[in-house]
Amino acid sequence: MENLKSLAKNFPTLASAILLAIAVWVLAVTNTDPVEKRLFNRPVALEIIGQDPSFVITTELPEQVSITLSAPASTWASSLSSTNVVRALVDLTGLDSGTFEIPVRIQINARPVRVESVTPDTVSLTMEIKTGKSLPIQLIQPAGPAVGYEAGNPELSVTNATVTGPASLVEKVVEVRATLDISSSKETIDRDLILSTWDENGVRISGVTVSPEKVHVRQEITQRGGYKNVSVRVVTAGQIASGYRLSDISPNPPIVTVFSTDLELINTLPGFIETQPLNLTDADSDLEVALPLNLPSGVIVVGESTIKVAVTISPLESSITLNGLPIEIIGVSPLYQTVLSPDRMDIILSGPLPELDALIASDVRILLDLTDKTPGTYQIVPQVQVGNSGILVESILPTTIEVEIRTSPTAVPGS
Repeated sequence: MENLKSLAKNFPTLASAILLAIAVWVLAVTNTDPVEKRLFNRPVALEIIGQDPSFVITTELPEQVSITLSAPASTWASSLSSTNVVRALVDLTGLDSGTFEIPVRIQINARPVRVESVTPDTVSLTMEIKTGKSLPIQLIQPAGPAVGYEAGNPELSVTNATVTGPASLVEKVVEVRATLDISSSKETIDRDLILSTWDENGVRISGVTVSPEKVHVRQEITQRGGYKNVSVRVVTAGQIASGYRLSDISPNPPIVTVFSTDLELINTLPGFIETQPLNLTDADSDLEVALPLNLPSGVIVVGESTIKVAVTISPLESSITLNGLPIEIIGVSPLYQTVLSPDRMDIILSGPLPELDALIASDVRILLDLTDKTPGTYQIVPQVQVGNSGILVESILPTTIEVEIRTSPTAVPGS
């Protein structure tokens, strides 16, 4: 009993001593590890938690928040420098449709730390019930293929798509579109198209999700009967001025489409059309001329009937034109036969005169690579190999070769 009386009598002194000790300890800690108030060194991503998956947020929320913290210097240097130590959460647990003002809750995986301020400290959001519906995919084609070509029926990998999102937006969607522009197309289309959603007034609707996001479309593009693509072969006459070289002759376009009502005539037409002769007599500078095509009777050109020809004429070094060189075919299956039109080419080469003088026809190879080609008709750009590396290939005439690949009548099926 006496001890209790003594403790009660001395309690104020004991409490004062404890408080003084705590104050001295706090002062010592503060002096050695002072508390610093700082803006957290990086924005913190705003995280949504507790959202009912049957509802969707229709308002745009801030992606990040800025946070000011108070913490000892040692905590700033250690714990607060770690990745993901601070999180900013918006809790939607229990909320359904409506507009809400939700506080931003800060979660910090470090001690001791105090949150001084958060910007923004609340977010305003609206939620709607999430719904969906299935709609047929409408393929929109604003234009047809190139002149002389026709398009087959398009084939879609899927015919319907599901639109999901806020009920107020989904109910506006009346059409799911895929747009395929085949204008100027001369080859079969085989590609993926992104789907989009539209309302009854032709206004695009955003804020909804389409599944699948893309549709694969394949559409055959074939040349119509009576039409044919042929390369342009520029015919020249005369010699350029002494001391100059002819380094390039480029027709534009290099390939034209021709038409005839006589199918036999168009089918037997070679793979090239010649121009009227281009007079190069005494030419000593570049030329740009328009030349008419030398068309057989009953054949017309689709589009412009004249060809723009650019001629490049340069001072010597020197150049040489090799006419009527044979074409070598590589990579073709032994099961196939090939027909070339034309089957020989002209090449303009340039380089030092001694090397050109020493050049022989066997030094030049014109290669036509038909690797992986199947029966059909193709326009192919040949490859030119010159044995002397100092000689340049300036131009090839014509620029493309028509190749018809046929199945050999002697081929054994399955061999």
